[in-house]
Amino acid sequence: MSAAQNESRKRGKKRYVSGQQGKRWKGSRELEVGMQGILITCNMNERKCTAEAFNLLNDYADKLYGPEKLHDNKGNSSSEEEEAEEEEDVDVALKKEVAQLQSSRRKQERRFQALDSGANNVIFIKTHNLEPDKLIHHILSDLHTTKKKKSRVILRMLPVTGTCKAFQEDMLKYLTTFLEPWFKTPNSATYQIAFKARNSSHNKREEIIKSIASLVGKLNPKNKVDLTNPELTIIVEVIKSVCCVSVARDYTLYRKYNVQEVVKEDAPKADAAKTRTEPNAAEQKDEHNGGEAEEKKVAAEEEEEEKKKVAAAEEEEEEKKAAAEEEEKNAAENEEGVNEGEGGGE
Repeated sequence: MSAAQNESRKRGKKRYVSGQQGKRWKGSRELEVGMQGILITCNMNERKCTAEAFNLLNDYADKLYGPEKLHDNKGNSSSEEEEAEEEEDVDVALKKEVAQLQSSRRKQERRFQALDSGANNVIFIKTHNLEPDKLIHHILSDLHTTKKKKSRVILRMLPVTGTCKAFQEDMLKYLTTFLEPWFKTPNSATYQIAFKARNSSHNKREEIIKSIASLVGKLNPKNKVDLTNPELTIIVEVIKSVCCVSVARDYTLYRKYNVQEVVKEDAPKADAAKTRTEPNAAEQKDEHNGGEAEEKKVAAEEEEEEKKKVAAAEEEEEEKKAAAEEEEKNAAENEEGVNEGEGGGE
C-alpha cells in the first residue's frame, strides 16, 4: 500500500472520528412495545411534572436500591490502537465506531428516562434495572402513612410492568401469560379491571373488560370480581398503538394511585364519636333537618303504600263487579232461553 493511500485513509478516519465526537447517541424517545416504566398523569404542566417525577422517584429509589451508579465511557483509545486502526479500511472503522457508541449507550442507560407517551398530560418514565410496581407501591404506602404532600402537579402514578400491541387479539395473547403469576391455579384473588384508552378508538371498553374477565376466569374459576375492595387491580392503559399493563395491590386504599388524594386525611373516628356525644348547634340543626327529612320520607312511603292498597282494593272491586254483571247476564240469557222453549211447546 502506497504512502499516499495510507495518508488518505488516515485523514478519512480522523474526519469521521472528529465528526462523531460531541454527537449524542439518540435512541428511542417515545413509548414503545417491550418497555417497562411508570405512566404519570398531570394537569397542563408536563415539564414541571417531569421534574417533580424525577425528584420523587430518585428520592425513593435511592432509599430502596442505593444511589445510582454511572459509568464513565469517555475513555480514549491508546496510541497503539490508533496506529493499528490507521491501517483499517474506512468501512470497518465506521462499523466499529457505531458498535462502540451502541455499547456506550447501553452502559450509560439511566435508571429513569422521560419519554413521549403519545398523549397530552401524560408522561412516561422508562425504568431500568428496577421493578416499577414495587417502587410505586412503596411510594404510595409512605405517602399514605405520613400524609406528607411531596408534589404539586403530579396526579396519578401507574406502574407499567408489561407492554404489547394495542389490538384485542394481541392484548389477550399477551395477558394470558402475563397474568399467570397472580391468577393461575393454585393462585387466586378478588380483582377489578381499570381500563382507559387515549388516542385510540379501535378498542371498546366493555368488550376489552369482558374479554379480560373471561380470561382471568379461565386461569382459575376461584378468581372473583370485586369492585368495592379487590385484592388486585388489573391496570390496562392504551395509548395509541401501545397497551401498558400491570397488576396493582391496594389500588382502592391508595385512591387509584393518586398522589394528591392519598395524602388527604381520612375521616377521624374519634372526632365522629365526639360529635355523637357533644353535637354543636349546627350539627344539631343538621340532625334535626335530617330527622325531618327522614320522617317525610317515611310518611311519603307510607302514603304511597296506602295508595297502592287502595288501588288494589278498587281493582278487586271492579273485578267482582264485572264478574257479577257477567253472571247476571248469563242468568238472563238462560231464563230467556227457557221462556222461548215453553212458548214453542204451547
